[in-house]
Amino acid sequence: MASCPYLNSSTMISKPKHPNASFCLHDFPNPQHLSSSLSFTASPIGTVKSARRRCRETNRRSSLILASTDKPREPLKIMISGAPASGKGTQCELITSKYDLVHIAAGDLLRAEVAAGSANGKQAKEYMEKGQLVPDEIVVMMVKDRLSQSDSTEKGWLLDGYPRSSSQATALQAFGFHPDLFILLEVPQEILVDRVVGRRLDPVTGRIYHLTYSPPETEEIAARLTQRFDDTEEKVKLRLQTHNQNVESVLSMFEEITVKVDGSLPKDVVFAKIDSALSNLINQKNATLAT
Repeated sequence: MASCPYLNSSTMISKPKHPNASFCLHDFPNPQHLSSSLSFTASPIGTVKSARRRCRETNRRSSLILASTDKPREPLKIMISGAPASGKGTQCELITSKYDLVHIAAGDLLRAEVAAGSANGKQAKEYMEKGQLVPDEIVVMMVKDRLSQSDSTEKGWLLDGYPRSSSQATALQAFGFHPDLFILLEVPQEILVDRVVGRRLDPVTGRIYHLTYSPPETEEIAARLTQRFDDTEEKVKLRLQTHNQNVESVLSMFEEITVKVDGSLPKDVVFAKIDSALSNLINQKNATLAT
């Protein structure tokens, strides 16, 4: 028989007079006021059986409450988009950590497929070696295969920065992949440019610094920092222009499920807004399944 959740190691119970006696602190009016030195004596068998029933009912109700509010009964399917330096990577880490979703980023997936020498990876490598962009149909197949794996279907997924065009979104929908929520991080262009231009990489540790917002701890680290060749104001503005054009085409397909979040706010505040949206989504999904 499962133990009652209200009993803990600090509560001492005397040896019961009846071998089948059991207790649940929920049966007492104010269990939080019980002293750790308090001991109990067994009640008559009828009372014990009644206490058992109440304890089991309490456990059952607690399980139902947790099931309805803590985790979704159906896996979440989330897409997130944000411009370079919008803080998308940080939010993806926070989301996957709390909700245990499978994080899928097309760029990481592409590199992994090439390294693994898969059929899709071999096709992609041919284009990459020629300095050409990998065609949509190859990347879509990679994403489709990853979304179809057992961990994604069982735990749910967070698709990071993909799809980037209406054609990619249409292809995913044709394969039967429909997100529950599309999260868009919005940050003013001047802030994004400032974040990118001041960004530096430590080639030894791989850590990313910012000359203003997250400076290196020592002069030794500062001396070895490098800047990405495309982290210049001119090039970042071009990247942002391309990103904005792509996002507009994708948003038109997911307008009804889009949640826009101000990404210029502190990361904890940004996550609180995303967390609220996901919690509401879970409650809605569970309520629908319960009817």
